[in-house]
Amino acid sequence: MKATFSTIHFQSEVGRNNPLKIYYLSVPPDVVQALGGKMGIRFLCTIKNTTWQAGLVALGEGWAYINLSTKRMKEAGLSLGSTVDVKLEPDLSEYGAVIPEELQAVFDTDPEGYDRFQGLSKGMQRYIIHHADGVKSPQLRVERALMMIENLKKLPVGKEEFRRILGKHD
Repeated sequence: MKATFSTIHFQSEVGRNNPLKIYYLSVPPDVVQALGGKMGIRFLCTIKNTTWQAGLVALGEGWAYINLSTKRMKEAGLSLGSTVDVKLEPDLSEYGAVIPEELQAVFDTDPEGYDRFQGLSKGMQRYIIHHADGVKSPQLRVERALMMIENLKKLPVGKEEFRRILGKHD
C-alpha cells in the first residue's frame, strides 16, 4: 500500500516482545491514524541518522509497532527502554525494499521469472528481495536469487508459498 501522508515526527520507546524475541518501536494510536489507520502501509523510518524501509504491525488497542533489529539498535546506541525521536516519511519505492543487483540481474535475463515475481503480493515480493539480499557474499546472493526464481516458476500460479519458493517440500 502506497503511503499518502506527510512526514511524521514522534517519540517512541524501545520495547521487546519476548515470545517473538524481537525489539520494536511502539507507535501510538494517533500516529497510526495519521498513517491512515491501516497496517499494510510502508514508509521510511529514521532514528538517529539511520533510515530503513519499514511497516506497521498491530500491537493492540490502536497501537502498532515497527520492528527494530539488534543491528540498528547497536548502530543507534539504543537499548531496551531507550526513548528515541522517530521520523516517518512516505516510501515511494515500488516494492518497499531495494532490489539487490544480483536479483535484478536474474530479472533482466529471465522475463518469465520477472513476470511471475510481478504477479506476487507485495509482501511475498519483499520476502524474496530480503532473502536474496540476506547474505554478504555476492555469489551467494546470485545463487539464492536464481534458486528462488527457478522454484517460483515451477509453482502453479496462485499456489506460491514461501517454503516452496525456498525449495522445501513436505
